[in-house]
Amino acid sequence: MTLKTESEAGARRRAVRDILIYGVCGGLLIAVLKLTEYRFLVVEHSVEIYGGLIAALFAGLGIWLGLTLTRKKPEVIIKEVEVPAGGPFVVDQARVSKLGITPRELEILGLIAGGLSNREIAARLFVSENTVKTHSSRVFDKLGAKRRTQAVQLGKEFGLIP
Repeated sequence: MTLKTESEAGARRRAVRDILIYGVCGGLLIAVLKLTEYRFLVVEHSVEIYGGLIAALFAGLGIWLGLTLTRKKPEVIIKEVEVPAGGPFVVDQARVSKLGITPRELEILGLIAGGLSNREIAARLFVSENTVKTHSSRVFDKLGAKRRTQAVQLGKEFGLIP
């Protein structure tokens, strides 16, 4: 259920509650008038009293309905912000040579970052799965990573992969 639907449901519950309160109050007023109907004032001016009660009820209902319908709705502002597009990704060759990462290890790191498993990488590069494991473990050692996700994060921080 969305926020809008929840607020609409809450508004409906409040409206039903308010209408029931007005109805109960009107009923109580009519009951009180019926009890005092035999008194002179009520008997003499009953039409005016009933008319006044109905007018007060509809005035209150009109005020409540007007406030409910004209309540300021929260606005959602969507603002587009231009982000300057950087140039194409360039591998930091100085870092690659400093860490001693081979082109094949860099390629495997990129495929790991692409979310491929060792078996998928082996199939894509036409090598055995053990070769992929060897290259990836060497990359992990050179980056100082213990897990694939950590190796990808470090590779991005070092400018080795986009």
